[in-house]
Amino acid sequence: MAQSTTSRIPAILKTHEKDLLSEWVKAQLGAGTLRSDLLKEADLREQSRRFLNLLQDVAQNASLEDLSGADWTRVKDLLGELSQSRAQAGFSPGETATFVFSLKQPLFTRLRTELKNDPDALADEMWRVSRILDGLGLHTTEVYQHAREGVIARQQRELLELSTPVVELWKDVLALPLVGTLDSSRTQIVMESLLQKIVDTGASIAIIDITGVPTVDTLVAQHLLKTVAATRLMGADCIISGIRPQIAQTIVHLGVDLGQVTTKATLADAFRIALKRTGSSIDNGPKDGPASRAEDGQS
Repeated sequence: MAQSTTSRIPAILKTHEKDLLSEWVKAQLGAGTLRSDLLKEADLREQSRRFLNLLQDVAQNASLEDLSGADWTRVKDLLGELSQSRAQAGFSPGETATFVFSLKQPLFTRLRTELKNDPDALADEMWRVSRILDGLGLHTTEVYQHAREGVIARQQRELLELSTPVVELWKDVLALPLVGTLDSSRTQIVMESLLQKIVDTGASIAIIDITGVPTVDTLVAQHLLKTVAATRLMGADCIISGIRPQIAQTIVHLGVDLGQVTTKATLADAFRIALKRTGSSIDNGPKDGPASRAEDGQS
């Protein structure tokens, strides 16, 4: 026999839905976990109403012993939607899970009233409620964690993009100053940013300045070489600047071959080489270059 026909929970959810909702919202407000700066009370009531309505609807036919059944998918989808929105809004995992766990109190109160003369049945039903709400509460935590990981990954990518600006130093000359560690994921962003800028500007020279890169090991050197190779495939040449004595010694010690790459100690030295290759100069720059605009009083 299906659990919904032997348990009193489905009938209680259906018959006392309005009272349960009122008591549940009151319990949430009294728990001190409502972030009024992130969620309005009216929105909390609407979310609680939607969840309780769906819960009582599913409980009429679904097994109360197995939350993996297809009937429970609708409940989990709703909780997933709420958990994701709360994760993005800035709620903590505990605040998110409390939304479900706080329903225990009004349900326990109702069960004690309904089954006060049958302690064995009361114990069984309270255990059943705990299993259901604990399972759904854990589901909200899992969804919350995945949502927060997505938010963090997006923020990290945005920070990496901001930390790898490609600037146009001169007509046909780009510069990419790198600061911090250069790992695989950042290398990908560096290449994407640099190649897109080459496409947008038609630049023929790209200066990669590693003055702000603290250490250069084999992996970092390989990332630099990949970026240089990708730049050449786009029809632009690369100059690496910021080669300090310690870095030069490290590169030689590692046996990394930068023989085909022009390297300079400073960005200024690299810029001079770039101007020479493009046939420009600071004193006699191209008509549409930064120098001519400055002489004309343009910003």
